Amino acid sequence: MTTSNTPFTELIAFIKRISSVEGNVSSGYYDEGFWWIKFAIDIDDPYAWHTVQELACVVNYLSIEDRLPTRFYPVSPAPYLNGGPKNFLSWIIENTDQEFTPDNMKEWLAGRLPNPVDDLTQWEVD
Repeated sequence: MTTSNTPFTELIAFIKRISSVEGNVSSGYYDEGFWWIKFAIDIDDPYAWHTVQELACVVNYLSIEDRLPTRFYPVSPAPYLNGGPKNFLSWIIENTDQEFTPDNMKEWLAGRLPNPVDDLTQWEVD
């Protein structure tokens, strides 16, 4: 089995280590050259909202004066046609500056999320 390295390899591997992230992580580029990754968070996991809060802090709001050129937000198809958030709510991280790479995002997350990210004792749960 051959493992292919893409510009997303390290970021996807890091995101998959977060306990409440489940299933596949997809990635790609928009026509303008900006990148995105998409994943699901297990809403029944006790760390789910901590995951959302931690990612939102780093990706959207790390510094008031000097924000990262990235966004983190939920996406969903029409619930009335498909079903509820357990199966159809996904989350996207995307960049807004072509110079900011998936590897840059991985480094920012690795430096600011609980460390190590897959050690649940590092995550605070109310």
